[in-house]
Amino acid sequence: MEPSAKPEPKKINLERVEMSKQAPEVRRQNFDEVAFGYTAEEAMAEASRCLDCKKPGCVANCPVEINIPAFIRAIKAGDFAEGIRIIRQKNCLPAVTGRVCPQEEQCEGGCVFAKKHGSIAIGRLERFLADWEANQGESMQNVQKPQVTGFKVAVIGGGPAGLTVAGDLIQLGHSVTVYEALHKVGGVLVYGIPEFRLPKKIVRREVEYLKNLGVEMVENYIIGKTRTVDSLLEEYDAIFIGSGAGLPWFMDIPGNNLNGVYSANEYLTRMNLMKGYTFPSVQTPIKQHKRVAVIGGGNVAMDCARTALRLGGEAHIVYRRSRDELPARLEEVENAEEEGVIFDFLTLPTACIGNENAWVTGLACKKMELGEPDASGRRSPIPIPDSDYVMPVDAIIYAIGNSPNPLIPATTPDLTVGRKGNIDAEEATGKTSKTKVWAGGDVVTGAATVILAMGAGRKAARDIHAYLQSLPGK
Repeated sequence: MEPSAKPEPKKINLERVEMSKQAPEVRRQNFDEVAFGYTAEEAMAEASRCLDCKKPGCVANCPVEINIPAFIRAIKAGDFAEGIRIIRQKNCLPAVTGRVCPQEEQCEGGCVFAKKHGSIAIGRLERFLADWEANQGESMQNVQKPQVTGFKVAVIGGGPAGLTVAGDLIQLGHSVTVYEALHKVGGVLVYGIPEFRLPKKIVRREVEYLKNLGVEMVENYIIGKTRTVDSLLEEYDAIFIGSGAGLPWFMDIPGNNLNGVYSANEYLTRMNLMKGYTFPSVQTPIKQHKRVAVIGGGNVAMDCARTALRLGGEAHIVYRRSRDELPARLEEVENAEEEGVIFDFLTLPTACIGNENAWVTGLACKKMELGEPDASGRRSPIPIPDSDYVMPVDAIIYAIGNSPNPLIPATTPDLTVGRKGNIDAEEATGKTSKTKVWAGGDVVTGAATVILAMGAGRKAARDIHAYLQSLPGK
């Protein structure tokens, strides 16, 4: 009897299916989304590259624990309804994370292809399924309501962490109310990330999905001012704080009080949440600057520079290290370069310069060089003697990070905070020092990514549910 032949090992195809996007010379003139997304044929072709590993590193690297191989198999088979069903078991914001999650560091970074400098385009496939679902109409979002438990949970902050907690707990039968300080729910998704990277209709769609599940949304409601956490505890069985990091950082240099010096928070909120880019059709006051310097090298810095560019200005990224050290996603850096953003690397701002009317006219800078690597392997910048110069600008935007707003800690006894004002919470559970209060996302970690905030929300929701189950039934 002939021995059975071993199946041929599947060949590795390292060539990702590219996603088409607007040409740079076109997109720099508008605020429409840059990338068009996959067609069904392109998505199925990309899904067919997956090796369907027995021990998928992609799942281990996903903060919200999506069964990635399963949804990719569904796409490959053309069963898109099954694919989005699998994703929504773990992720209530797939159209968002498919666009702004740093997949290359997380799920795609855990792909077996990464050893050969390749990966499956997991984020693009996730986006495809979410957009396909939206095109099917509301029928795809009909979710069977669970048995009501009678327990009530208040979620402070309608950003990624809070929305994840709300989505998880409502599907476990608990009553959930989200309290949002701004006039629209979404947090950084609506006030921070620009329209060309994350269209606001997509955020609205995901928020409506949660409302359809039964989540109550209360806007224009500032916890710590309108009402305190202790007051909420009189009404709710558990509270989750996901109020984000809305307190911007500035460098300690002269001239920060000049007109034309912005925090990234202010600049992007005016443009995104308040639709400043559509002026004068809306009454948000904006000034169309001619030459803008953005201090910082992360995704927020790229968002600011690319926004300024679309408003007709010359946009500069001022960063004290080299291109290799930029913390922004490579995709965002490449998009900015294609569109014409100018990168001033190895450049340290030393002062904001203004005129007699207190309007900014320049950014004083010093050139740097990279020294020896530190303990982490990162090379520290060192000033070059006699290299000072002034960059003529009429706007300076700080995009160097944020801390949590101190309002909630200041009005909440027994809530322990860290040195930078971050709420102390257990990483595995989100528990804070205050009984019946959990926290997660940027209010705990400081400014980080959408998906990490969602991951913290998932852990907190799991622990809140366990706590509620331990209570006498209602």
